[in-house]
Amino acid sequence: MDEVTLLKLWNQKRNSIISAQMAPALVLIAVSVTAAFGKFEDATDGAKFLAIGIAAVTGILAMISQYAAIREAEALLVDLNRLKSPSALTKKIADSRGLLSLSAIAIVGLGLATFALVLWAVLGTA
Repeated sequence: MDEVTLLKLWNQKRNSIISAQMAPALVLIAVSVTAAFGKFEDATDGAKFLAIGIAAVTGILAMISQYAAIREAEALLVDLNRLKSPSALTKKIADSRGLLSLSAIAIVGLGLATFALVLWAVLGTA
């Protein structure tokens, strides 16, 4: 593949990672607002577990999508490094393996931390 095609693919992978965050962000907004108004305090256990389940499924599917895009982007970096005379931008992107690895770790770590906060917000400490 040529440099322009590889850069387009790189941007598609970045957009995939960003887009995968939209649905979980909306779910987290809904859970946060509901918790802020104290609506989980009087909710049935079924409603609480449904909210937790929706947050979990949405988050897990987003993490899988993001992780897959990161793995594909890592392979793309190998191809970018093989180009004969890459532009400065291509060289910079090709050297971003460490940031991709950090992104993968952050997605999983922050996802788990956020889910713990969802559990706390929905179930409370009572």
